[in-house]
Amino acid sequence: MILAHGLGGRSDLPVPLWLALYAGAAAVLVSFFALTALWKRPKLRGAEAGRAWPRALERIADARATRIALRLLGLALFAVFLVFAWTGADDSAKNPAGAWFYVWFWVGLVPLSVLCGPVWRLVNPLRTLTAIFPGRLPLPRWGFVPAIAGLVAFLWLELVYPHSDSPRAIAVFVTAYAVVHVVAGAVFGPRWFDRGDGFEVYSVLIAALSPWGRRADGRLVLRNPLDGLRPLERERGLTPFVLVVLGSTAFDGLTRLPVWGDLTRDGDRVLLGTAGLAASIGLTALAYAGAIRLTRPYLRRSVTGPYDAFAPSLVPIMAGYTVAHYFSFAVFEGQRGFGGGVDYTVVSPAAIAFTQIAGIVAGHVLAVASAHDRALGVLRDGYAKVGQYPMLAVMVCYTAVGIALVSGA
Repeated sequence: MILAHGLGGRSDLPVPLWLALYAGAAAVLVSFFALTALWKRPKLRGAEAGRAWPRALERIADARATRIALRLLGLALFAVFLVFAWTGADDSAKNPAGAWFYVWFWVGLVPLSVLCGPVWRLVNPLRTLTAIFPGRLPLPRWGFVPAIAGLVAFLWLELVYPHSDSPRAIAVFVTAYAVVHVVAGAVFGPRWFDRGDGFEVYSVLIAALSPWGRRADGRLVLRNPLDGLRPLERERGLTPFVLVVLGSTAFDGLTRLPVWGDLTRDGDRVLLGTAGLAASIGLTALAYAGAIRLTRPYLRRSVTGPYDAFAPSLVPIMAGYTVAHYFSFAVFEGQRGFGGGVDYTVVSPAAIAFTQIAGIVAGHVLAVASAHDRALGVLRDGYAKVGQYPMLAVMVCYTAVGIALVSGA
C-alpha cells in the first residue's frame, strides 16, 4: 500500500519495465511513421464534422426540463457533500466525503466528460448558484490564469498537503473555492466559469475527446473524437493549463517511488512536496517549450502563438495519464464512497498494469495523430515530416517517463 491522491492505492504492479518501455516507444514511433506515409493532408474538420443526432433525441437533450433537472441534481449532490464533509467524522475511513471528492468527482470527471461531453457545465452547482445574478462587469483579461490557480491549489491539497484525506480539510478547500467562484460569477456573469473554474475547464478539455459533440450549426452529432480537439486551437492560453495537469501526474508518479519516501522521511514534507510539484510542472513545460522552439523554423509565417499551436494534441496525453495514475485509486478508494471497506482483490495487479500502460500508450498515439494533422496545416511545404521530429521526441520521452513512473521504477 502507498499513500497517494489524499487516500491510498496499490503499487505492487508486475510490469516488466524494459518490455513496457520498448512497446510504448514502438507504438508511438510506428504510429507516427504510418501517419506520415498515409496521412498526407489535413483530414480533421473540427466543428464542421459529425453525423447529426435524430431530432427527437436532440430535443430531449436540449430541453429546458433536462437542463433544470441537471442543475438541481448538481446542487443537491453539492449540498449533501458539504453536509458530510463539515459534520461527519474527520476520518476518511469513516466519512465518505473524501472518496466522493477525490474519486467520484475529480476522477469521475474524466469518464463523465468522455461519455457525455461537457455536461459538467450544466451540472456545475457553482454556475447554477450565480445564474440569478446579471454579472454586469466585463470579464477581466486574465485568460485561464484563475483556472490554473484553482487547479494548482487543488493539486497541492491532493498531492502535497499531509492531511489531504481529512474531510474537514476538504470542506475548507471546497467552501473557499465555492465562495471565490460564486462571487466572481455573480460579478462577471456565467462567462467567468468558461475560463475561471479549473474543474470546468478541465472537464471541457477532456470532453473534446468525446464522440458526442455540437457542430458549428448547433446540431448535436456523433463524431471522430479527434475532431473535437480542433476547436480548442482557437483558445489562446490553454497550454499552461494542460502542462500543469501533465506535470502534476509526473509528480504523482514520483511520490510513489521509494527514493521519494527516503527523501521526505527526515525532511519538511510540505516544503519538499511543494518544490517537487513546482519542479515537475516546470520540467514538463520546459520540455514542451523546447520542442516548440525547435519546431518554429519550420512553421508557416502566418502561424501566430506557436506555443498554443499543438496544445490540443496534448489533451489525449493528459487523459491517458489520468487513466494510468488514477485507475487503481478509483477502483479501490471509490468503494469508500459507499460507506464500507475496501476490497483490494477486486482487480488483479496484472489488470491494473495493463490498464495503466494501455492508457499511456493510447493517449500518446492519439496525440501523435492529432499533432500530425495539425502539423500538416501549420508547417511549411516540404517540412511536414522533419518539422514534427522535436514534438515526436518529447512524446516518446513522455511515454517512457510515464511508463517508468507507473511501473515504480
